[in-house]
Amino acid sequence: MFKQLILTTLLCIISYTLNAQVLNKKSLGYQKGDLLFEDDFDKNLSNWKVETDTLRNTKIEIVDGKLIVDVDCGATIWLNKKLSGNILIEYKRRVVMKGGKNDRLSDLNQFWMANDPENSTLFTRNGTFSQYDNLELYYFGIGGNRNTTSRFRKYLGNGERNLFEDLRENEFLLKPNKTYYIQTVVYNGIIKVFVDNKEYFSFLDENPLKNGYFGFRTTESRHEIDNLKIYSLK
Repeated sequence: MFKQLILTTLLCIISYTLNAQVLNKKSLGYQKGDLLFEDDFDKNLSNWKVETDTLRNTKIEIVDGKLIVDVDCGATIWLNKKLSGNILIEYKRRVVMKGGKNDRLSDLNQFWMANDPENSTLFTRNGTFSQYDNLELYYFGIGGNRNTTSRFRKYLGNGERNLFEDLRENEFLLKPNKTYYIQTVVYNGIIKVFVDNKEYFSFLDENPLKNGYFGFRTTESRHEIDNLKIYSLK
C-alpha cells in the first residue's frame, strides 16, 4: 500500500511537470493556416452583433477605419460567425484616455468559444455582465476593477465562472492610450493569451470548448480596435 502511494504520488508529480512544460513552452509547434476572417473596420458592422443598453450614453461605430466602443455601461460586440477547432485570434486595441465622458482606464476584455447551452441563439442580451454567467466560454479581463487586476476565467454554462489566473503586478495592467497587440491561441486544449508578444495567460483545459463565438467586451470605457485577423492553426 505504501509503495502504491509513492507510485501514485510520483505519477502526479510527473503529470504536473509535463503539463507545466507544455504550458511554459513559448512555441507549441503550431503554424498559421488559412485566414478564416479579417476586419479592418473600414466599412460597416454587418459582421457583428452589438449588445449594450442603447438608451445610455453609448456609441459603437466605425470611425476613421477603427471600431470605436465608447460606453457608460457594459457592451459586447460579437462576431456573428461561429468559430471551431484550433485558431489564432489577433487584433490591435487601446483604451482611450483623453478626457472623454466615458474615458476610464479599465476593462480590455474578451469572450471566445461562447455558447448558450439553453438557447441556440446566443445574441439575446443587453450587455449587462451578469447576463453572461450562464454561458459556456473563455474570458479574459485585462485591467479590470479599475485597472487593479487581469484575470482569466472559464464559464461552465451553469453559472460557475472558474478563475484560473489573477494577475495584479503593474506589468500586466493597462497603460493609457497605448495600442496593444492581442493574440489568443486555442490549440489542442491549450489556451494562451499574449499581449505585445508577452504571455499573460496559459491554461491546459482537459475538457476544452471546441467551438463558439468570439466577442470584444468592456464596460464604462472607450476603446479603439483595429486589424482583426482570425487564422486556423495547424
